[in-house]
Amino acid sequence: MGRTPRGLVLGALLLALLATPLSAPFLDSYNYVLQVMIVMFMWIAMTSSWNIIGGFAGYTSLGHGVFFALGGYLSGSLFVYLGLSPFLTAPLAGLVAVGVGLLVGLITLRTRGPSFIISTIALLLMTNLLINNWQFVGGANGMSLPLPTLPLAAAKASFYYAMLVAAVGSVYLAYRVKRSKFGLGLRAVAEDETKAEVAGINTRMYKIAAFALSAFFVAVAGAVWAYSLAYLRPVTFLSIAIAADFVLMPILGGRGTVAGPVLGSVLIVGVNELSVAYFGGTALNLVATGALLLVVLLFFPQGIVGTLRQHRRLPRILDWD
Repeated sequence: MGRTPRGLVLGALLLALLATPLSAPFLDSYNYVLQVMIVMFMWIAMTSSWNIIGGFAGYTSLGHGVFFALGGYLSGSLFVYLGLSPFLTAPLAGLVAVGVGLLVGLITLRTRGPSFIISTIALLLMTNLLINNWQFVGGANGMSLPLPTLPLAAAKASFYYAMLVAAVGSVYLAYRVKRSKFGLGLRAVAEDETKAEVAGINTRMYKIAAFALSAFFVAVAGAVWAYSLAYLRPVTFLSIAIAADFVLMPILGGRGTVAGPVLGSVLIVGVNELSVAYFGGTALNLVATGALLLVVLLFFPQGIVGTLRQHRRLPRILDWD
């Protein structure tokens, strides 16, 4: 982004995020703050990754929870049976997810539009059924992971930094893809796939590559998240609510933009935390989130970043494309 005010502000923000765990002596709610930030980073990592296929290529996937579960269960199993730390195996989980994404993409991306969405839902449900009946990973009863041996504050800081790396890596990957020839081809697919084919773009291979690439940081985040929970169940990764969040957060912020999924993740996680603080664990939490989505989509039909850019009112700090 260069040595511009925008770059300096983002650099200062990153330094502040890196320094946050050092504030333990000054924060009474240290563990809570770090936990909220961990969840926020997790969703930034996953939605920015999803945006490669769902935003740049325009193919809405409701099946990325499969890669989320793959990362969690693969790293969790390696930890339980071989003693390998998920911090070390998270990148391996990401690479395996890319391979699985290639295989899945070869099948599901033969379809378009609603048929593709339905095929990804089917993939989610099939994976849920498989894990529920696979005793090697605990089945429906779940699987417990060994607890970290570090003190609580140090363990929280470790998860915080791991998830921050995943979030920054995912955003940077999306940024590089968006500005590449590959990203240009994906945008052509999103705008008019038939015209893109006529122009000589191998749309099928572009879509499969985007689908596979979008799985990497979802699986990495799943590995770190699983370790932080220390107990895995299929519903943790494969619920319809989680599948919906993969889509809603980028739509809210602006799908197809680099900053959109980041902004959408921050807003949704922030509103969820505020609604829990004010309303407790009631259905009013869903009402608050639904109200936010309704208001934003009424006034920002292309998402916040997309609509502001369309009207040339996008602050430079959010113009990452």
